[in-house]
Amino acid sequence: MIISPSQKPLKFSILASDLSKSGAGRWGGAVRTFLLARALEKLGYDVEILGFVFGDSPPDPDITHFPLKTVSGSNYPQFFRSAGQLMRAISGDILYPLRPKATTLGIALLKRWQSGKPIILDIDDWELGWHGGDELRYPENLKQFARDIIKPDGALRFPEHPFYLKWMEKLVSHADLVTIHTQFLQNRFGGTYIPNGKDTVLFTPQHYDPEASRKRYDLQNYRVLMFPGAPRPYKGVEDVLMALDRLNWKDLRLVIVGGSPYDDYDRQLKEKWGRWIIALPPQPPQTMPEIVAAAHIIVVPQRDNPVALAQFPLKLTDGMAMAKPIISTRIGDIPTILGETGYLVEPSSPQQIAAQIETVFQNYDEAIARGRAARERCVEYYSLEAMAAVLKEAISNKLDRRSAKL
Repeated sequence: MIISPSQKPLKFSILASDLSKSGAGRWGGAVRTFLLARALEKLGYDVEILGFVFGDSPPDPDITHFPLKTVSGSNYPQFFRSAGQLMRAISGDILYPLRPKATTLGIALLKRWQSGKPIILDIDDWELGWHGGDELRYPENLKQFARDIIKPDGALRFPEHPFYLKWMEKLVSHADLVTIHTQFLQNRFGGTYIPNGKDTVLFTPQHYDPEASRKRYDLQNYRVLMFPGAPRPYKGVEDVLMALDRLNWKDLRLVIVGGSPYDDYDRQLKEKWGRWIIALPPQPPQTMPEIVAAAHIIVVPQRDNPVALAQFPLKLTDGMAMAKPIISTRIGDIPTILGETGYLVEPSSPQQIAAQIETVFQNYDEAIARGRAARERCVEYYSLEAMAAVLKEAISNKLDRRSAKL
C-alpha cells in the first residue's frame, strides 16, 4: 500500500482496553500500543489512540507522543454507554484493536457492523492465560452465573472477566488481519508476525557514558545486573537473587527499574533479598537508555510459564539496543530473538545464572563483543524501522483492495 503525496493518508484507530497510568500508559509510551502507532506513523499513516480509563487517569500526552481519546470505563450495564461514547469518537479508516477483549475487539466488531471499516487485531499477550487458560471452568453452576451477573458487584459486571475473554477468543477469526509477536501466539491464533520495535536511535550506546550513568544513579561502587521492568513471579527475578546468594559477591547488585504496579511483589522480594536489590522508580522512555547504560549485564530470566511464552520481553531489546551482555533463559522466542548474541540458561536455574554471571565477568571483553553483535541484530530485526517494514507488507497483502474503497 503506497500513499502518494496528493492522497490523503489513511487513518488507523488503535483501540486499547485501558489507557490509564496503571494500564497501557504506565510505561510512558514504550509498550506495544504506542510502538504500533509509531510504526504506522513511519509508514505515513495518520494514527489515533482510543481507549477506556478504569479508575485512574490517562498518561500525559507529551510522554506518549500521540493524542489520546479516552472514555471513563465502567462496569455493566453502564459499560454500554461508555462503549457508545468510544465508538462515536472513532474517526479512523481502519480499526486496530489490541487483544481479543470486549473493550477492544468487541467495540471494533460493532463499529465495523455500523461502518464496514476493516479490522486488524493485534494480540501481544494471552489474556486467558492469566486465568487458567483452556482449563478455565466458569461458571461452576447456574446459581453462580446468576449471582455474578445479577448482583450489583457481581463478577460478571466487569467487562474483562475471564468468561468474556474466553468468548472473545472465539471471534478472533472475524478480524480481516491478525498480527502477533510470538510463536506461541501464532500457533494459537495464526496471524502475521510483527516484532516489537525498539527506537535504536534513542537507544544508541555511543550517546551515553556507562561510568557517568553509574555515578548519576549512585551505582558506581557496584557490578550492576539490571532488570528494567516490572517483576512478577513468572519473570524469574527470584532466580537471579538466588544466584546472587550463591555467588555472595559483596559488590554485586540487582537494579530493578520501575517495579511492579500490580501488587506488593516488590516488597516481598526486598524482605527476603533486600541486601542485593537497588530499586529505581519508573522512568520515561527518554531516560531509559541512560539508565540501561549503567548496567554491566541485563538479566531477563523468564520462567517456563504460558504467560511468559506468550510475551515478547521488551527488556531484551533494551539491552540489545544498548549493546549490553544479556543473560536470559531458553523460553519461548527468546533464543530466536537473541540468536548467538546472549548467554542462555535453562529456566528456574539459579545455579546456571550464577555460572553465567561468573563467565561474563571473567571474560568481559568477549561479553562486550557479544553485546555489540546484539546491537547489530536489534537494528536489523527489532528496530522500529524493521517493525514498520513488516507491518507495511502485512497491510499491503491483506487490506489493499478493501482500503482502496474507503
